[in-house]
Amino acid sequence: MGNSLICLSVAVIGGLLLSRVIKLLHLPAVTAYLIAGLLLGPFCIGALDLKGVGFQSFEQLKGLEILTQAALGFIAFSMGSEFRWQQLKSMGSKAVIIGVAQAVITTVLVDCVLIGLHLLFPRFLSLPAALVLGAIASATAPAATLMVVRQYKADGPLTRLLMLVVAIDDAVGLLLFSVSFGIATALEQGAANILSVVVEPILEIVLSLGLGAILGLLLDKLEIFFHSRSKRMTISVAFVLLAVGLSTIEFSIGPVHCGFSLLLVCMMTGTAFCNACDSSQELMDRVERWTVPLTVLFFVISGAELDLNVLASPVTLLVGVVYILSRSAGKYLGAYASCRKCKCAPQITKHLGITLLPQAGVALGMAMTATALADGDLVRNVVLFSVLIYELIGPALTKRSLLLAGEICPEGKSNARVLDKPREKISIH
Repeated sequence: MGNSLICLSVAVIGGLLLSRVIKLLHLPAVTAYLIAGLLLGPFCIGALDLKGVGFQSFEQLKGLEILTQAALGFIAFSMGSEFRWQQLKSMGSKAVIIGVAQAVITTVLVDCVLIGLHLLFPRFLSLPAALVLGAIASATAPAATLMVVRQYKADGPLTRLLMLVVAIDDAVGLLLFSVSFGIATALEQGAANILSVVVEPILEIVLSLGLGAILGLLLDKLEIFFHSRSKRMTISVAFVLLAVGLSTIEFSIGPVHCGFSLLLVCMMTGTAFCNACDSSQELMDRVERWTVPLTVLFFVISGAELDLNVLASPVTLLVGVVYILSRSAGKYLGAYASCRKCKCAPQITKHLGITLLPQAGVALGMAMTATALADGDLVRNVVLFSVLIYELIGPALTKRSLLLAGEICPEGKSNARVLDKPREKISIH
């Protein structure tokens, strides 16, 4: 336990120190945390086998999953607060249209390109793998995007639309992947299962949104019993952890397998709570400040989990480069076309697609499911390679787009350290 605690503290301190260096290059802090994780991971410092310094193996990182899942829950809870009723009335329909359209266009474009690659080199890439990779391409990582928005206090039409689109993207990506994975399985086995292709993914979304709504409304009813800010914050934290825990439950109703999406449950909890509670903004701010160290640790661990072994396979690199280029084109063109259709402002139309490039946890989860395919290992390795690239350059591109759109204020030079004023001497006669 002692070595584990030292390792976690070194991870956080290393990430924070590297963020000071990265700031000189005008890059987001999240990039520093990911690089710190890569340096502390099994391929660099971790390989030296120094107890308490670095992560020695992926098994050790797997043991920290409870921390990363909790951090992802708080990130999703915070994103859910963006779905406020007033905001949904002003741009809700646009967000839904753009969120669905850019995901579908990305999947179709990547599918077409990879199927073409399959026809040229059938030994390198199978048709089922090409279809599954197209669906995985639709997923966008909410964590890196939210981190950049928070760090630079970005605000404006583009930022608000981005947060809504990224949240919608998870539900759309889940549906696209379930359908594509079902078709891919049918191609390999020669039979289609309508339950796994249509019923189960829709049921997962409905159950997740329903559970999140119940938890959010219950949190609103319970927090009124507490008057101190610290206790109200504590019960909010407890409910997020409860949402994360309940989202891991799986059960079956006859032949139908039922489960929950962690991101959707926690997002909906935040949405329901923030629309029901008048003082939710103050509580959300306090919860976000409390979870900053956990978020830093989440990105450092994410960096350590990046598997550099994928760089040794020429096939993975070939398919990975094609996947990255086609996905980037799909995200940009999909967002551009749908924004034009919705008559969005020019700064949104030009820059939204770039901000949707980061890809991480959701895509990796889909890739792990895809390992059940005959070509599943290639799918996993291609996604790992893309995550390595997107996580390192995605946050910087997101920052650049928000900066060009005029929604990032110049960073101030204020210092959080406040010198204590000298106390007046009181003489008693």
